[in-house]
Amino acid sequence: MMLALDFTRPPPQHLVDQAVRAALAEDLGQAGDVTSQLTVSPEATARARLVARQPGTLAGLVLAEAAFRLLDANIVFKPERADGNTVAAGDIIATVEGNARAILAAERTALNFLGHLSGVASATAALVAAVAGTKARITCTRKTLPGLRAFQKYAVRCGGGFNHRFGLDDAILIKDNHIAAAGGVAAALQKARSGASHMMKVEIEVDTLVQLEEALSARADIILLDNMDLDTLTRAVTITKGRAILEASGNVSLKTVGAIAGTGVDMISSGALTHSATNLDIGLDF
Repeated sequence: MMLALDFTRPPPQHLVDQAVRAALAEDLGQAGDVTSQLTVSPEATARARLVARQPGTLAGLVLAEAAFRLLDANIVFKPERADGNTVAAGDIIATVEGNARAILAAERTALNFLGHLSGVASATAALVAAVAGTKARITCTRKTLPGLRAFQKYAVRCGGGFNHRFGLDDAILIKDNHIAAAGGVAAALQKARSGASHMMKVEIEVDTLVQLEEALSARADIILLDNMDLDTLTRAVTITKGRAILEASGNVSLKTVGAIAGTGVDMISSGALTHSATNLDIGLDF
């Protein structure tokens, strides 16, 4: 029996709470939610719904829940959908019940996380759907918003995509400036191989088919084909013959990704998934 793996497991709770606490502190400042304090009785309770205003793919419910819980542990947060689910406009995502002041104070922080991360998941899901039927996987990059990398990469997984390296320390990616500083493709790969852990893959970025041949001769594990046109990508796949994993990057959009996948590359990476995702419109209604 094959083990079913859960690739959409959220980041550890301590990271969730740390990020949400920082966001709440930024929003509440020194005086707290003065509007709610002046207009709402401290004993007032309320029941609210988180509602999708447009269709998309969800991510970030654990952060939304934390925003309410950290302001009042007695608030009851009941998800009606799960991260990775698709929603239509008008769908109820979750209900929140408890102290009205706490719900109002946490509202924007909860919606900021949920809307942004659902935007990342939705953008990823659209690219994944566009390459259906090919072997290409959609993957993110390190072009993430500071402090949100673990959550944005989680949102990519919720959208059906895969993660690239999380940081500079978990994989080797030799880029054009490394190549220039090292003295060429072969020299850079040789130096990386000489000191790399046996657990660490070595990827190198190439701009031309000549560099591709050099990278293959030097036994690169993964080769990033940077900003190549479709004809060059197709030729790169033919030349490689499965000797390395090929990742295409540059000019990736909904209009182009299907054709890029059709060249036969293994991975297609997009920084726009995380640095330019459009917020999914989600509201909170009492």
